[in-house]
Amino acid sequence: MEEFSASRVDAYLRRIGAERPGSASAAALRDLHLRHLRTVAFESLSIHLGQEIVLEGEALLDKLLHGGRGGFCYELNGVFALLLRSLGYRVELLQARVHSADGGPGVPYDHLALRVSCEDGRPWLVDVGFGDHSHFPLAFDERGEQTDPGGAFRIVPVDGPHGDLDVLQDGVPRYRLETRPRVLSDFVTGAWWHSTSPASGFTRKPVCSLLTETGRTTLSDHVLTVTADGERTERTLTDDAEVLAAYRTHFGIDLPRVPVPLHPRP
Repeated sequence: MEEFSASRVDAYLRRIGAERPGSASAAALRDLHLRHLRTVAFESLSIHLGQEIVLEGEALLDKLLHGGRGGFCYELNGVFALLLRSLGYRVELLQARVHSADGGPGVPYDHLALRVSCEDGRPWLVDVGFGDHSHFPLAFDERGEQTDPGGAFRIVPVDGPHGDLDVLQDGVPRYRLETRPRVLSDFVTGAWWHSTSPASGFTRKPVCSLLTETGRTTLSDHVLTVTADGERTERTLTDDAEVLAAYRTHFGIDLPRVPVPLHPRP
């Protein structure tokens, strides 16, 4: 896997408001993880702006550094993996299948997550690309409950010969994780399907979501939802100017036009 130049690493760290860590420690990883979630939005806007999803390191970094943009799992975890590797962490890309509401796993390469080993050798499940999930890395080899501001998490072995793991949040399975390492190009087909198929939830409406110090802010098409200190407010934005202003104000994203749903729900 490629690494970024020192100047590009510094630009990335400025983007998330982080100092360059002195070592590849677990404490530094926790700090980078939380800062990333609070500064880089989980968003599907490119799909609805007619922009290509390019899973290549420099393209991902360019998107993150210009216009305040974020992305969805392949982009966010893909580019974060490159940053972490450049900072001395050992990083492996893992494919996962997201559990649906009925409990069944989704399509292969449905999700990209990371197994990151620190300088002491301990592995962590790192995921800055799943939206509402853990705020901090989860201990990959821990099978008991792990308490996080995002909920109570468990990593549970799945019966079968492959060594798969289910990641549970508050007792609900979120995704099934394979433990075999992959490369970024393995996820191109999954990214293409999610960005083009009418069956993908990502093509039905644009979504932009960001963790905040007090909760979460989400703009789903024209509906702005703000959760702060446990209180949730929801409001429908009336026109394009208000939508574009919301992207700038809440997410730091300056768009040339309002994203239009690629495959709107009937």
